[in-house]
Amino acid sequence: MLAERMAARYGVGPDSVLLSPAPLYHTAPLAYGMCAHRLGATVVIMERFDAEEVLRLIEKHRVTFMQMVPTMFIRLLALPDDVRARYDISSLEKIVHAAAPCPVEVKRRMIEWLGPIVYEYYGGSEGNGSTFITPEEWLEHPGSVGRADWGTLHICGGDGEEVGPGTDGLVYFEGGWDFQYLNDPEKTRDARHPRHPGWSTLGDIGHVDADGYLYLTDRKSFMIISGGVNIYPQEAENLLIQHPEVADVAVIGVPNAEMGEEVKAVVQPKKWTDSRPRPRRAADRALPRASQPDQMPALGRFRPRAAQA
Repeated sequence: MLAERMAARYGVGPDSVLLSPAPLYHTAPLAYGMCAHRLGATVVIMERFDAEEVLRLIEKHRVTFMQMVPTMFIRLLALPDDVRARYDISSLEKIVHAAAPCPVEVKRRMIEWLGPIVYEYYGGSEGNGSTFITPEEWLEHPGSVGRADWGTLHICGGDGEEVGPGTDGLVYFEGGWDFQYLNDPEKTRDARHPRHPGWSTLGDIGHVDADGYLYLTDRKSFMIISGGVNIYPQEAENLLIQHPEVADVAVIGVPNAEMGEEVKAVVQPKKWTDSRPRPRRAADRALPRASQPDQMPALGRFRPRAAQA
């Protein structure tokens, strides 16, 4: 089914060249590579991701199609302008991305750089349903992961009842494949709607707009509850990952005797010698008070083994 969809949606065929920059132990890179090969395309597989090497390989092999994740976008955009301009990537016809939320500004910059060739889908290896959005649709609905293209979407509140447009709830699909988690009947049961056993969820929170476009807020299990307030780490992560001094970030909840939990941001700096608190100031300016990290360890305190050697 995926091969036929790739051919119809992205035009993948014998004249196509797929560059796979992600590990093949992940479902999407493996599936896209195998299906492209089945369709007669040339498949170029990177041993590890390197932003400039991606551009070099696109130019060398006249790559036409890629399947990527937002972190790769962020690292490509972090390259100096002269490096990005050094390579001829005009052969690139389509990019599709998924697997993690993409900050709106990051995707907007990718489209400004490459043109309207950046597509997106939302779904899991469970195969219970999916959404899809074209770059043209995304520009009209920025931040959306699209409308259901396999199965029917249902957004349900804590009581299991469906909620209307604009209201966050648990994202369920109806009509996709049935699935079970290996040796984990409790997790399998929790993925089913309490009153509609044919509806299943990957555990994501989101809402639809009046046109049926889905917007993801965060993963339910990632939610932080501080003083009775629901806080979604994705909001802070999307802001901090765009800071020029930040290479990567994870926002988590840690115990707090008074509030139950508090927000902590664990930041990997681009330069391990840099301990300036500017990412913290950026978070304080841009985020609602409840979502601001109460803790952000000084950047210079983290020393991975590779950096110590």
